[in-house]
Amino acid sequence: MQDQHADLEWRDGDVPVSTRFDDPYFSLENGLDETRHVFLAGNGLPERFCDGFHVGELGFGTGLNFVVTLAAWRAAGTAGVLRFTSFEAYPMSVPEMARALGAFGIGDELVAVWNGRGGRFDFGDATLEVIAGDARATLPAWQGAADAWFLDGFSPAKNPELWDAKLMQSVADHTAANGTVATYTAAGFVRRGLDAAGFDVSRVSGYGRKRHMTVGTKR
Repeated sequence: MQDQHADLEWRDGDVPVSTRFDDPYFSLENGLDETRHVFLAGNGLPERFCDGFHVGELGFGTGLNFVVTLAAWRAAGTAGVLRFTSFEAYPMSVPEMARALGAFGIGDELVAVWNGRGGRFDFGDATLEVIAGDARATLPAWQGAADAWFLDGFSPAKNPELWDAKLMQSVADHTAANGTVATYTAAGFVRRGLDAAGFDVSRVSGYGRKRHMTVGTKR
């Protein structure tokens, strides 16, 4: 039976690195700023927030993207409820998540309810659903549609299955009209897969040492 839990080690203090994929969970420079640049700004957020706005994510990881997005939602003063659905094959344990988010001094609200497995969590002004399992199986079966996608799997060179053309098509199939997608990678096959799936794709300035990243809008 496949191990369904994160397999990681800690480097440079409190930076979690997946030993399965030999890739860090967030930027070695500043994970908070990377999330804001790539996933929020890359999807035109918080300007597009509205009641019921739905974020989809491939790769829940430490939960950092959710925590930063919820903080932006609250700072924007948006009325209503934020919806956030993430697909994660290898959920972190509670202590691992607490250590990773604790490095930024954030995330206590998420850690308090996290169970190390996934499921549905209610924060009053936001609902979070973490769907555990291989996204190639779980995303096609999902009944939802996201207004914005955060594609945050491990490096395409090390985790290619989370970036293949069929999965990018599933992302498009579960994107609302005029929905958007953003990812830190500018890998050519990822951009081609998103284009073929129905997104108008652009390569824009990346964060930190990554010169370029990818954004797209559903045609």
